[in-house]
Amino acid sequence: MTITSQKSAQYTDVTAVPVVNLSTAEIHGRVRMAYFTHTQVGTGDTGSSVALFKLPAGRVRLLLAHSSLYVDWTTATAKMDLGWDAYTGQDGVAVIADPDGLADGIDVDTIGYREGATLATLPAIRLTGGTHLFTSKDGVVIRATAQDNAQVATNDKIAGSMFYVID
Repeated sequence: MTITSQKSAQYTDVTAVPVVNLSTAEIHGRVRMAYFTHTQVGTGDTGSSVALFKLPAGRVRLLLAHSSLYVDWTTATAKMDLGWDAYTGQDGVAVIADPDGLADGIDVDTIGYREGATLATLPAIRLTGGTHLFTSKDGVVIRATAQDNAQVATNDKIAGSMFYVID
């Protein structure tokens, strides 16, 4: 074995000749926060969902590992997914909805906080440091969905803050 000294893909770009400019979703972007609350009206069966917030248009990196949710969807063995609605990419190509594209099967059978690493469970999210990059023409709706025979009962709540980088 040998000692190596290597560069990240992004550091390679900014030290190249000529320099490859990075977007603000990779460096020098501003962190923004989306705060949301929801109280369920009526009982929602499996597959019921809540639109939590909408990311702005452009190149936006959602910082899931730095975000948190307070969830009071308490049905035995309840699970919740986080994902997005269909949207149009910056290139004009339609991107299909993915109800569990951010988190699949978050255990919500007890009331409480779900933070950072407990949200960033999918391999694709972990491989990007707990983030997901969206490039959209009109913004992206982030959605929570009840799964695995979970019902969302009247007055069940979800609240939280999700952070993202833009500019």
